[in-house]
Amino acid sequence: MEIEIIEIPKIKDLRGNIAVIENDVIPFTTKRVYYLYDVPSDATRGGHAHIELSQFLIPLSGSFDVILHDGKEQQKVTLNKPDKGLLIKPGIWRELENFSSGAICLVLASEVYQEDDYIRDFDKFVLFKTR
Repeated sequence: MEIEIIEIPKIKDLRGNIAVIENDVIPFTTKRVYYLYDVPSDATRGGHAHIELSQFLIPLSGSFDVILHDGKEQQKVTLNKPDKGLLIKPGIWRELENFSSGAICLVLASEVYQEDDYIRDFDKFVLFKTR
């Protein structure tokens, strides 16, 4: 499974760093932005795949694990640096877990919310991947 961690350009300054996401950083135009916060450490988010939508996950604060599955193999990625994000392409199952206290996950999405783009049942996801 090809996992793509993208380094976000930053401007270093003694007063604090600035991370900049412009059109050339991620391979899609952002059509929706949302973030997860106050997630209990024992909670799991995600639990779905997308048919068309791509996402870019950024740990703005704290850390969390992203469990990815392509229908054949599983891989875990820990996100804990706000200048590095995870690109999740269509057709990849994702679950987010192990949120640290105060963790914030920013998500940039390639499409607006469309329920029919979601695959929320893992068995149906595996069938989708074998077609």
